[in-house]
Amino acid sequence: MQLGTADADAGELSTGYLEVTDLPTGGAERLPVLVALGDEDGPELWITGTLHGDEVTGLAGAQDAMREDLPDDLAGTVVCIPNLNPAGLRRNERTSYYHDDDPNRYFPDPTSESARPPKVQELIDRRIYEAFVDSADALVNLHTSVVDSVPFDIRHRVFYGNRRTREEAEELAELQGRLMEAFGLPIVNQYPGGEYTDRGLQRSTTGAALDTSGIPAFTPEIGGHSVVDDDLVAAGVAGCHRVMVELGMLDSVADEIAAADPGHESPVEYPVRRAQHPHAETAGIVRHRVEPGDVVEAGDPVADIVTPHGDPKATVESDHDGYVTGRPEGVAVYENDPLCYMAVRDEEPIVQEWDGGE
Repeated sequence: MQLGTADADAGELSTGYLEVTDLPTGGAERLPVLVALGDEDGPELWITGTLHGDEVTGLAGAQDAMREDLPDDLAGTVVCIPNLNPAGLRRNERTSYYHDDDPNRYFPDPTSESARPPKVQELIDRRIYEAFVDSADALVNLHTSVVDSVPFDIRHRVFYGNRRTREEAEELAELQGRLMEAFGLPIVNQYPGGEYTDRGLQRSTTGAALDTSGIPAFTPEIGGHSVVDDDLVAAGVAGCHRVMVELGMLDSVADEIAAADPGHESPVEYPVRRAQHPHAETAGIVRHRVEPGDVVEAGDPVADIVTPHGDPKATVESDHDGYVTGRPEGVAVYENDPLCYMAVRDEEPIVQEWDGGE
């Protein structure tokens, strides 16, 4: 198995680089690649991380999942690119310095055609996509969330239309769900259909793999950004290895990996989806009343807005039942700024009809 300069024979773990674009100062932008090839045939699992350059717990989790002894008991192939955004990693920034926008919105979408030439980040994302689209059987796309966040798995909705039948979408959603249950973090469903496309998530790594190509994929958000959280690295490693077990690539998770996983459970029993909610009704300084992991009900106060002198201006309540997954950085807010990241009660189906699937 070869990707870039990583070339693994059966029973080996090989490392190398994949060149994705030339640099104006000479040389090339290279992505680190690890390939573990088992002695027996089996599925091909891709593990990716750090498409946002400051999401370093995902970087460490991807690296540590690729243990030197992994090929010894492996049936199939694991391909890992722990850093999809070297330009962002160099600056500890979410974006790359190519365009200073979200690099996770440039993956191919056949319904989004443009007359302009593709930007550099779009070319890079396309080359990453082309590397996995014809061979990957599943993809685990490691991210981290906001600076103050609990861990969770994002479950993208699965769409049907001209691209796939409803039955095919249901089969894909069932496999995606099994892999996520195996990974072991609380599951938070993606934004609903209209908001999903408004945010361009069909052009994210997971969106392109799942929506465009029918590859079961999901996005673990393992904590906050900028600092490596060793407990959540351990959770990410254990989760990746449990996915390998679910795919039939490993018989079991090594005892030391399983023992290091701290374990995380959802604080609510009902299905939830992502929400940036509630929003500030007025500009001011926010004083949160809730912390990540706190369960709230509709009508519960979650934050106060005060003046620069500390005088009360407004109390903001939640419109939904759910729990807090994280809080935005900073305390200065303008009108309609989101005050919390939440997992709110979700009554929409995972499998949906979508015109964008045509």
